[in-house]
Amino acid sequence: MENLTWDHIIILFATYGLKIILAIAIIFFGRFLSVFGKKVVKSILIKTHMDATVISFLGNFVYIVLLLIFVIVALGIVGVQTASFIAILGAAGLTIGLSLQGSLGNFVSGVLMVIFKPFKIGDYIEAGGCGGTVEEMGIFTTTLKSGDNKIIIIPNTKVSGDKIINYSAKESRRIEIIVGVSYATNLDKVKKTLEGIIDAEKRILKDPAPVIAVIELAESSVKIVMRPWVKTGDYWDVFFTLQEQIKKCFDSEGIEIPFPQRDVHIYQK
Repeated sequence: MENLTWDHIIILFATYGLKIILAIAIIFFGRFLSVFGKKVVKSILIKTHMDATVISFLGNFVYIVLLLIFVIVALGIVGVQTASFIAILGAAGLTIGLSLQGSLGNFVSGVLMVIFKPFKIGDYIEAGGCGGTVEEMGIFTTTLKSGDNKIIIIPNTKVSGDKIINYSAKESRRIEIIVGVSYATNLDKVKKTLEGIIDAEKRILKDPAPVIAVIELAESSVKIVMRPWVKTGDYWDVFFTLQEQIKKCFDSEGIEIPFPQRDVHIYQK
């Protein structure tokens, strides 16, 4: 029985030995080429300034595809029916693709956002019904940090599938403050007071020039709009400062900020 076993081994080695050695050599060579291909793809994508996470994913994807091709070639050499193997692999890929179509959609959306760059890391945006500073642009999700330090993770399809408001895209932003004054107030005095507040705030830009104008004759007040421009990074600090200064200056100048009022007339029979 032992001699029969060795005979079988010798026959099998004579029949398949060279094929097996060749298949193993192809797999090792294929692995080398796959690693090389991965490095080439990553180096090309790095030059395009694509997001590092996407670069890593695409590099690994290329590596797996190339290695899989060499494995299929090696199996064909040793006599495995690769046609049926490819068919099974294709069916499995289709099943996985259908089950992960949401994830694939998020991946595609992430790649498109990296290419078209509607925002970058550090920008303050509104997207997917949420607002915050962009912390990370991942393959499947975008991570925001809200103003109160919450982490918001949004699927990329929701980010790219709706409007994106990028508050950090431009170097300057316009502040708009609307304040109501009494109908009895001298409007020239109001405008002069607001101009003094703007002149005293050094962070307000001279160009474009600030605008102060009557925007509405409302039911209980005359509404004045003040629209100064500031650097984007100064927006909220200047906004809060102006609100406070308007109240203080109006109080010192005797300018009334009215609140809704109703005259009630009582008739007695």
